[in-house]
Order: sequence, then structure tokens, then C-alpha cells
Amino acid sequence: MDPKTAADLDDAFLLDVREHDEWQAGHAPSAVHIPMGELGLRREELPAERPIVAVCRSGRRSAAVVQALTRAGYEAHNLDGGMHEWAAAGLPVVRDDGAPGHVA
Repeated sequence: MDPKTAADLDDAFLLDVREHDEWQAGHAPSAVHIPMGELGLRREELPAERPIVAVCRSGRRSAAVVQALTRAGYEAHNLDGGMHEWAAAGLPVVRDDGAPGHVA
């Protein structure tokens, strides 16, 4: 799914699966951070009734997450090009304090 389409989905759950340092450098304002390695332990945080758009830095890790979520019965989509494409599309990237962030 391209970044503009993902940003326009009102009911989507934007799942950022990057590592903590990547998240801290900058993320989409509406994203929820659950690193890929923690998904198994934090699965109850994922909504079963909403589409999930998974994002990482370039789209590779999130593609693997989407495959696993789809097999588990979730409606899941990969963000094409990851946060690099999100930022290139002119969409906001922020840090936890709301200050402008960057893709690490």
C-alpha cells in the first residue's frame, strides 16, 4: 500500500515494527510502536476488527510481519517503501515529543 493511501485510511491501525532507536528518531504521528521481535508477546494489542498497515524503514521487515499477520487471520497490508517512502511523500515524521523527526 502506498503511503498516501495508508495515511488516508481513517480506520487503519498503523503498526511500526522498527527497533526502538529507529522509532525514537522519527515515526508517523498516528503509528503504534511494537518492534517486530515483540509482536508475539504483544499480540493482544493488535486490533482484530481494523485493517493493519505495517511499516518499517524500507518495507522488508514489515512485509514479513504482514505475511504472519495474514496467516493469523488479520487484514494486514505492507507500507510500500516503509518510512523512507512515507517521508519522501511529504507525510509527517515526528519524535515522541512532537518535534520533527527523521527516518533512521
